[in-house]
Amino acid sequence: MSGFLPDEPRAEVRVSPNFGPRRGTFEPDMIVLHYTGMATGAGAEGWLCDPASEVSSHYLVHENGHIVQMVRESDRAWHAGKASWFGRADINSCSVGIEIVNPGHSLGYPGFPRRQIDAVIGLCRGIAGRHSIAAERVLAHSDVAPGRKIDPGEKFPWRTLFEAGVGHLVAAAPVRPGASLTAGDTGGDVEALQSMLALYGYGVEISGIFDRQTEIVVEAFQRHFRPRKVDGVADGSTLRTLQRLLASVRP
Repeated sequence: MSGFLPDEPRAEVRVSPNFGPRRGTFEPDMIVLHYTGMATGAGAEGWLCDPASEVSSHYLVHENGHIVQMVRESDRAWHAGKASWFGRADINSCSVGIEIVNPGHSLGYPGFPRRQIDAVIGLCRGIAGRHSIAAERVLAHSDVAPGRKIDPGEKFPWRTLFEAGVGHLVAAAPVRPGASLTAGDTGGDVEALQSMLALYGYGVEISGIFDRQTEIVVEAFQRHFRPRKVDGVADGSTLRTLQRLLASVRP
């Protein structure tokens, strides 16, 4: 494919060879946000378009707000890797992936410039409108691949997106001393926690045992919805925030 008309009118097209047909669906119903985790945006853009990398994304958003489209929204980009949401493992087939230029945790993890976030907001609005994507299905890479991925991270301004009509969020409950669920705990309270996480979409086994996987999923939840303290401990703030989130999901 030598080129295509961009789905997003403001985007520059730079075609990546790393894509294929969607499997089991022709229409994405999810947006997954990433950070690039590389030293420069130019390096990330080149890597996503390099056949040797075997990775790609539909879009990349530079720090200055410039948007590059590399794969058509109708095609399957290779951005999510091993992931799941509501039990579905092939996230690449049901999602549109957006890479946001940021060096990530291993390279200093700076904040996200406002011009960049404004561009992400506009891009997400356009994608969601074209494909009728629900607000609660605008997700982090860390949501669909907890433990394996932590991007776009706790500094990503989900509140700014939500206030602009993108994504699903509630006010996080205050962090206060008190009882909590943590690694090694067992019983009905742990089972209830796991059930709520699974009901929202996270991949967690409902066993009643607060194992390492449960801790990893709690940490992923906190990174997106309660970023003030990301520690994998299901304290009162985490539990109340999760309850509020579930209560606010539209039928």
